[in-house]
Amino acid sequence: MITIENLDFAYGKQKVFENINLSFKENHIYGLLGENGVGKTTLLKIITGLNAPKNGSCTVDNKTAFDRNPDFLQDIFFLPEGVIAPSYISPIKYADRIGTFYPKYDRNLFIDLLKEMDVDGTKKFEHLSFGQQKKAMFCMAVALRTKYLLLDEPTNGLDIPSKSDFRRIMAHHTTDETIVIISTHQVKDVENLIDPIVILAKDDVLVNASIEEIASKLYFSFDSEKNDQAIYSEMVPGGYINVVRNTEGIESNVLIEPLFNAAVRNRQVIKELFK
Repeated sequence: MITIENLDFAYGKQKVFENINLSFKENHIYGLLGENGVGKTTLLKIITGLNAPKNGSCTVDNKTAFDRNPDFLQDIFFLPEGVIAPSYISPIKYADRIGTFYPKYDRNLFIDLLKEMDVDGTKKFEHLSFGQQKKAMFCMAVALRTKYLLLDEPTNGLDIPSKSDFRRIMAHHTTDETIVIISTHQVKDVENLIDPIVILAKDDVLVNASIEEIASKLYFSFDSEKNDQAIYSEMVPGGYINVVRNTEGIESNVLIEPLFNAAVRNRQVIKELFK
């Protein structure tokens, strides 16, 4: 379990988080959403122990993340948005080197995943396209089989079939013990994969809730007209998507993109609703 308590963080005088509290539990794929610059990547780095809180704490299985003890590091992996592998090495050789630090690394699984995503693991990174490099790094991240997997914008640079492969692999290769956190602004790429949803705003957490809880508090509808009582309305072909308070307990499908827009544009309303 990941526990963040009363956490403050700043880059110099630029405040990023102020007194935030979050927890991430096993057997979930979390969606970490927020506008650019609100601190999604920073939060992943704090969890991985790459950044130290100014105040408060971040613990992973009761271990202080910033201590970065070996038994902590061998069970957590952070995949940044950019490709960090050296250009002169092949994905298979690179994964074998990195895998020596991870006791559960599964080389055969890595090679199988490369085939699934149509990547030649014997070519050097410099001879692979950016999309193929991203896919190779993602396959390695899964094959390391860590308990904690943090992915920063993993679908950027992937074509439509590869995004489908990404969702399938993530759904298939997570276990009851796994915690996955996917930071993304490509909401539609992960809409049917992530649950719970965490939405960050500047200095704050607006939502940290399961799909079930969101559906119990908000009703998402497609109507011919804009609802004046809606927390958020969006014009789409043929009418409007309206997001309203679910005062009557009616079930609806949670639409993550309208949810995100509702949170960003009506911050206090959403925060109070999910307090």
